[in-house]
Amino acid sequence: MQTPLWIFGYGSLIWDPCFAFDDRQIATLPGWQRSFCMWSLHYRGTAEQPGLVLALDRNPEASCAGVAFRIPAGAEPETIAALRARELISYAYLEAEVTLRLASGAAVQALTYVINRDHPQYTGPMPPEEQAQIIAARGGVRGPNRDYLFATAAHLTQLGLADPAIDALAARVRALP
Repeated sequence: MQTPLWIFGYGSLIWDPCFAFDDRQIATLPGWQRSFCMWSLHYRGTAEQPGLVLALDRNPEASCAGVAFRIPAGAEPETIAALRARELISYAYLEAEVTLRLASGAAVQALTYVINRDHPQYTGPMPPEEQAQIIAARGGVRGPNRDYLFATAAHLTQLGLADPAIDALAARVRALP
C-alpha cells in the first residue's frame, strides 16, 4: 500500500468512518457505481431477514463520487485492521486498490471495498421497488436498514454529491406505510 494511505468511502464510511484521518476530500472513482447490491446479514439485516447495503459494483460506463480520507502517518496498520474487521465480516466485499481523482484534480491510490460478484450476498440487479420494500422492513445490529439509506442520502446531499438513484430510493421508502 502506498504512502500516504487514502481510503475511499462511498456509503456509510462517509458519515461513520471507523478511523482517524487528517484530510478529507471529495473524490471520484471511474468504472464503478454505488449500488444496493449486497445482502446485509449482520449490520442492517439478519440471516433470516437480510437487509440491503451499498457496494461498489463494476460498471465501465459509470463513476462514483464519494470521499477520500487520508490516514495519518503511522496509523495505517490500525486503520486497515479496523476496516477489515468492519467491511470483511462475511467476505462479500473484496479489498481493492483503486485510482481516485480528487476534487483538486490530483490522482491518488486508495483502498476501498468492492462487491464480490461470486459471493452469495451479491444480489445482482434488483428493481428499485423491491429494494425499497426490503430496506423499509429490515434491520440488524446497527439499526434499521432505512436509517442507513437515509443517512447516506443526506450526507451525499450535504457534500454536494446528491445521487439521484439513492434519493429516489429514499423517497420510495419514505412513501411506504
